[in-house]
Amino acid sequence: MTPLLWLLIDIALASLLLGLGWSATATRDMKRAVALFIAFGLLLALVWARLSAPDLAMAEAAIGAGIAGVLMLAALRDEPRFEDTRAEAGRGRLWMLNLLTFGLAVLLAWALIDALGDGSATRLGNAVRAELDNSGVSNPVTAVLLNFRAYDTLLELAVILTAVLGVLALGPARAPYRPAGPLLRSLVRLLVPLLVVLSGYLLWVGAHAPGGAFQAGATLAAAAVLMHLAGDRAAATPRATWLRILLVAGLAVFLAVGLLVTAAQLSVLQYPAGWAGVLILLIETTATLSIAAALFIAYLGGRPNGWETATDTTTVQRGDHA
Repeated sequence: MTPLLWLLIDIALASLLLGLGWSATATRDMKRAVALFIAFGLLLALVWARLSAPDLAMAEAAIGAGIAGVLMLAALRDEPRFEDTRAEAGRGRLWMLNLLTFGLAVLLAWALIDALGDGSATRLGNAVRAELDNSGVSNPVTAVLLNFRAYDTLLELAVILTAVLGVLALGPARAPYRPAGPLLRSLVRLLVPLLVVLSGYLLWVGAHAPGGAFQAGATLAAAAVLMHLAGDRAAATPRATWLRILLVAGLAVFLAVGLLVTAAQLSVLQYPAGWAGVLILLIETTATLSIAAALFIAYLGGRPNGWETATDTTTVQRGDHA
């Protein structure tokens, strides 16, 4: 394809992205807004792929459009009679908000263009490639997220766990859907094993190609959501005790590895040479399970069945031992 044709495609993608974003925020129909948001996420995944960022493209498609779209649809089910109050705000206030948003977008675009055009800015890509052999993986994105900037990923897992604790504090999980028909059940029986295998593949391939814990966790959560929608809630939801363990496993293992390496006279999260690949795989495996459990609980919208029973049982057992 000629450069001119690629330029036209880029302009079309950018225009569609802006149009979908504006339509999703400006529409007064909540169902239409959610549908446009999902379409926006899928189109944004294409934009990331066009920008040669496949890791971000997969994360956006799996989390930004997939799981986030499911969460919005579930929330829309909880509030079916949403009343638009923007008409009461007045046109003047809406115009001021629109102008403020437009001005902020122009300011951010100017800052981005200025940063990209600054030839004196320090680029870290070459530094990452120079140290890639010592990272334990061959994918530079995984090397940055799990080794060079592991603190960022550790804090991301902490934020996810904190958000799930907020969901659990809301109350019991929302009422389940009606039992699915035979067609959906047959489709789920076919898709769930494929999603589980795909999740394992994304986890493993993340060491040397686009993939990783977040994409794998979102895919595994999607399998659980499908089983739940098909009416197989018992298979989709582990026991409450195991679910608690899965929720904290990623952050706990990450912290444990980061602190245990200090016994070898290394800094926190500075992996020993020769063990970096194994430790990164261990962290990513537990992080995948934690992310999947967190996203599934977020979809449920509250505490799963048996959550309080497991707490009461644990308390009684501790009292008996005392």
